[in-house]
Amino acid sequence: MQLKKINPNLHKALIEKDLISPTYVQESCFRPIKSGIDLVIQSEVGSGKTTLIALSVIQKLEKAVLIAPRAIVIVENKEKVLELESLFKEFAKYTDLRVYAVHDKTDMDHDKNMISVGVDILIGTPIRMNDMFATAGYDVNQLKMFLVDDADIIFRARLDQKIKRLSDSISAQRILFCSQITERVESMAYQIMEEPTFYEMDEE
Repeated sequence: MQLKKINPNLHKALIEKDLISPTYVQESCFRPIKSGIDLVIQSEVGSGKTTLIALSVIQKLEKAVLIAPRAIVIVENKEKVLELESLFKEFAKYTDLRVYAVHDKTDMDHDKNMISVGVDILIGTPIRMNDMFATAGYDVNQLKMFLVDDADIIFRARLDQKIKRLSDSISAQRILFCSQITERVESMAYQIMEEPTFYEMDEE
């Protein structure tokens, strides 16, 4: 994929998946995400936002380090968790990055044990992630990225306060992805980010 200074191991995996040309949102937002600023990225369904999440996280983390998670990705439901977990594993196949996924149907004790062994990228639903971090006392000092996919849908389901509780406990780059910048999305951006930058792709 023709993105500037993309990690060669990531690039190799993308070529194997025939992902040669980035979509507009991927090309426009890959560099701002790399810069480390807090972002709200709005683009229509099917524009490549979820793929951009995987690209950006793998690009920034590069390789396995220590034990505690360094990227947290919140998604809407079990189906989205499994979809994103598969995507991450495909794109990270030439790295040693450790990906683990949790949702409301997984066994919490097993999840805690697996995470304690070591994980770089943790994917999960809002309720399960909130419950785990409230009870397990994970080391959050290693976190570099906190991302929420389909933020407009998640916040419409009144799960915004669970996201805020998770965010309040960490210091990391925060990125919200959405199809629409709703009042709830904008409000949450200003609650959890000091200076959010908004990218509205449909207006371009």
